Amino acid sequence: MGFHVYPVTPELSYNGYIVKLNGTEVPLNTARVSAVPFNRRWPGHQRQIEQSELINFVSFEMDGPVELEIFPKNEFQSIVIRPMTADVSYKIVDGRVRIKLKKPQYITVEPYGRSNALHIFADPYLNLNISKDDPNIIYYGTGSHEVGLLHLKSNQTVVIDEGAVVYGCIHAIDAKNIKIIGHGILDNSHNKEKILFELNAENNDKDVGNAQRLHTIQLEYCTDIQIIGITIRDSLVYNIRPIACKNLEIRNVKIIGCWRYNSDGIDSHNCQNVRISDCFIRSFDDSICVKGFDYTQDETDFYRGQECFDSFKDFLVERCVIWNDWGKCLEIGAETRAKEISHIVFKDCHIIHVTGSVLDSMNVDYADIHDIIYENITVEYDDVIPEMMFQQNDAQTYADFKTDQDYAPCLISSSIMYHPEYSAGGVIRGKNRTIRFSNIRLYGRQMPKIEFVGYDDAHKISDVTITQLYWNDKQITAFQEIKFACNQFCERIELQ
Repeated sequence: MGFHVYPVTPELSYNGYIVKLNGTEVPLNTARVSAVPFNRRWPGHQRQIEQSELINFVSFEMDGPVELEIFPKNEFQSIVIRPMTADVSYKIVDGRVRIKLKKPQYITVEPYGRSNALHIFADPYLNLNISKDDPNIIYYGTGSHEVGLLHLKSNQTVVIDEGAVVYGCIHAIDAKNIKIIGHGILDNSHNKEKILFELNAENNDKDVGNAQRLHTIQLEYCTDIQIIGITIRDSLVYNIRPIACKNLEIRNVKIIGCWRYNSDGIDSHNCQNVRISDCFIRSFDDSICVKGFDYTQDETDFYRGQECFDSFKDFLVERCVIWNDWGKCLEIGAETRAKEISHIVFKDCHIIHVTGSVLDSMNVDYADIHDIIYENITVEYDDVIPEMMFQQNDAQTYADFKTDQDYAPCLISSSIMYHPEYSAGGVIRGKNRTIRFSNIRLYGRQMPKIEFVGYDDAHKISDVTITQLYWNDKQITAFQEIKFACNQFCERIELQ
């Protein structure tokens, strides 16, 4: 079959490239992304748009080799294609980039560094196998659709077909057998915060609580869920937020256009049997998080009827590509209000840009975090990583700060701590134990940094094994070869 390009329903106008696919020019989508890692705890109003920029992305499906020709409109000297492990070949000819794609994959083309990148979303073919006459099908075809807040019920399927842009949020509570599928765009840009009272806080380190904000996809106490193929753009807060859900599959989802405060990628709370695979996430704030119930919820929320949701178990993330514009990449925490968080696996993932800790477990509550695996993870550091900074007032700009040109976040970190805002369990602490890191490969000029911080003798970091740690393809065999920190409340930390 070859390939098929999705129609584009434009909202924003930006064309930084001309792109041809097998010789034919293709339409470009646009998204607004964060331009600088400049953040604030919610200060009473939304982030300043001057801290963002417009970028392009191209979306199509393929089942055979294709050739892309990319013409950047501004002059460039060299090109970087990420992830570096992508199965592509390319060359620069007469001011254009020619790329051969052998299979569906998500790559980023960077003629100008982190700024003004071009994202290529080459999907596998998706057989929707639906009937538009089915009363349980909510179908959106090519064009724009204003839906506001859509509440899904059991056995319903939302189809966002190619060329469709659906403006709104999709939420569900106590629903079974629900799906959100298609090759269209779920766009949250028309979703605005509801300001309860006017406030403009300066130097605040906590959410000032004057606004209500809706997550793009929020699923509570749902079972048997599929989210497949769609692109989510410009989320107001979290892009996908499952709470106490079971049997959830998220596959081939693209998350882009995150620039507003707290626009995390996928944050799950006390779920069971979650599978996230073959996704692309570019988030402003944390990318993929495993959490307990968060600090806004009451202890009674552990129960729904007679069923208790006090633990998070059986979570797999694989073959995902992560670009993080602020925060952490693959994280457990920070909110960890659960009896236990266990059997969590991150594997075969590619981290192409970072700002904060990459592989992280931050236990600020009382969970027993155990049996955690990070395996076959490739991480790419920029030569100069933009340092995360906090804006204290509206007048400050990122350029006002002197940043460290040698800044590098932790590659691996694990901590048990009290947080004045997030620790809903108060003085009760947990444990982090039986954590394995295997075949972790860091590329970049900055030396790997690893940090473990336990809380006290009763709440330790323990039984951590790191095997096959590489820095620019050189295996690290001793902690003395890297930047390593570990306090007295850690035991049995091994590098093999």
